[in-house]
Amino acid sequence: MRVSTERDGEIAIVTFANPPVNALSVGTGLVGELARVVANEGASGARAIVLRSDGRLFSGGADIADFGDDPDSDVAGIRALIDCVAASKVPVVAAIHGAALGGGLELALAAQARVAADSAKLGLPEVTLGLLPGAGGTQRLPRLIGADKALELMLSGRTIGAAQAQALGLVDAVVGESELPRAALALARRLADEAPPRTERAVSVDAATIANARAAEAARARPSLARQHIITCVEAAGSDLRDGLAVEARLFNELMLSEASRGLRHAFLGERMVQRIAGLDPAIRPRRLASAAVVGSGTMGGGIAIALLAAGMTVTLIDTQPDALARAVARIGKTFDDQTAKGRLSAEAAAARKAALSTATDLAASAQADIVIEAVFEDLDVKRSVLAGLDAAMRPDAILASNTSTLDVDRLAGFTRNPARVVGLHFFSPANIMRLLEVIRGRETDPEVLATAMDFARRIGKVGVLSGVCDGFIGNRLFEEYLRQVWLLLEEGALPAQIDGALEAWGMAMGPLKVMDLAGQDIGWSIRKRRAVEQPGRPYSKLPDLVCELGRFGQKTGAGFYLYPEGARKGVPDPEIDALILRHSAEQGIERRAIGDEEIVERCVYALVNEGAKVVAEGIAQRPVDVDMVYLNGYGFPAERGGPMFYADRIGLPHVLERIRAFAAGREGWAWEPAPLLVELAAAGKSFGTLNR
Repeated sequence: MRVSTERDGEIAIVTFANPPVNALSVGTGLVGELARVVANEGASGARAIVLRSDGRLFSGGADIADFGDDPDSDVAGIRALIDCVAASKVPVVAAIHGAALGGGLELALAAQARVAADSAKLGLPEVTLGLLPGAGGTQRLPRLIGADKALELMLSGRTIGAAQAQALGLVDAVVGESELPRAALALARRLADEAPPRTERAVSVDAATIANARAAEAARARPSLARQHIITCVEAAGSDLRDGLAVEARLFNELMLSEASRGLRHAFLGERMVQRIAGLDPAIRPRRLASAAVVGSGTMGGGIAIALLAAGMTVTLIDTQPDALARAVARIGKTFDDQTAKGRLSAEAAAARKAALSTATDLAASAQADIVIEAVFEDLDVKRSVLAGLDAAMRPDAILASNTSTLDVDRLAGFTRNPARVVGLHFFSPANIMRLLEVIRGRETDPEVLATAMDFARRIGKVGVLSGVCDGFIGNRLFEEYLRQVWLLLEEGALPAQIDGALEAWGMAMGPLKVMDLAGQDIGWSIRKRRAVEQPGRPYSKLPDLVCELGRFGQKTGAGFYLYPEGARKGVPDPEIDALILRHSAEQGIERRAIGDEEIVERCVYALVNEGAKVVAEGIAQRPVDVDMVYLNGYGFPAERGGPMFYADRIGLPHVLERIRAFAAGREGWAWEPAPLLVELAAAGKSFGTLNR
């Protein structure tokens, strides 16, 4: 943390630095020192101040890690700094480069003028954390660009470029980055010469604008308290600034203590935390991977290729079937064309991505790739053949990755001559959209290969989470216990629409039976058949097998647990399935009963928590937060609840353990054996969160 001052004539240039993102961190003393320097310069003969920062961006805003249970003290220093800039006796010009986000943009808004580099990005993304701009942003932004435009920016949380910011009136000038220091000084001199009186602008807030915003929010499937409070703050901007700031502070404090914001902040910080691998030598530098080969051109292989092309890599797609390759290339091209049509991708960028894709029908085409990812059918013999062929064809220093979802990576690595270069990369479908990438460390995976794989995940826009080797790794191992409760609930009295409806109302992106219909019921069937051989005697419900035996594999066959008429993606409840479930219960001698939605949610979610505690204790997951990041980014767990382990902490581990023991007294109690780690933490009055530190 550093604040320095230099003079260019009568202009003071105040520079702050708090690497890596120049966060306005209260804990480092930065904001207090910066406020003191700004106040001193304004009183020591300077005629104007240029406020700038060192590093790659102006400021990423407040340090979220500083936020705790005392909203006033957490942001008081930042508010005092911004008030100091706003009250400066001499003009302050903010020189923005890189990005000004959140509190960083609020700091710039308090200046009398703003100059931005043409590559700069600006935004107030607090809504994505369940918050609102709490240091004057909801009041000063409407005064600068108008209530309707300010609402759009804050409610969406999106960032905009410098040119758009200038068009909105958010910045006064846009220049090349090399010209920024000179342009900011020139503007500061002009303002000093003109000596304009510093007055806060007024803004007219139209009642219809507020009413329309509230109506749009009410119409959302899941209204957000943060968005509702932003609308209220903008409405208050039509009054006196001090009154509006008081409304903003009160509502910000309320959001800071809300469960939704706590969960979203945990998710934000968790994505940083999972990048750190315990015990890995920090001196290891990951390799930069520029070229890839993907083996298998089905839905998964094609999705992986899209993700890699979008990250700027050259990709060779390999499949023994020319027709399959042609279909995959067409799908990939259509994806980029659709993005261009929607304005998300330029025609030039789309053409460049297509040009970076080549195809081949022979594994020998993998010879020059930096990394090769096999994405063939989830069958041990199929993967054995492909991995052995790749091992012979690839460069000795290239990384060999398997996109397996459940198979033993150590066993797969054993099919090669050099297991040290083998790593699991479990993509989630659709691979070009889903953010999660489980990185599976085999027993012999080289540390540099592991570090490179984690870095590779970040570079292709994924949340990489390290997992050890076990059946299903982190995500699917927990999902098996989740589904086990679904099948038991169906046998005991619930029906598909009730289970999916209860979990979706609780916040899950999609109910479990809809998920399985989307993924393909035959995939789960194949895994159950394998486990029946590998784990004889392990009980499981035959109900999903009965559905598969009818040829009902989900959306792709037009029927699964739901009907999908004429290729519809939204399922329709099917009386035939309901009858099958009732018949199955009777054949098993199970007396059906009325099951409430609360029981459905508790059993399914606490099954995730209990199994999550086991994978942490076994070292399959490094920390509880790793389990949370898997479920937030790969399984549609509601971000506002922070993930299963964080949610359990908020509910209280003693209560969770009490409910698990109650479920263990019922049918199939063996599935509810409390995880020893859960028992230990509950007895000690500790939380899963204590293991994340």
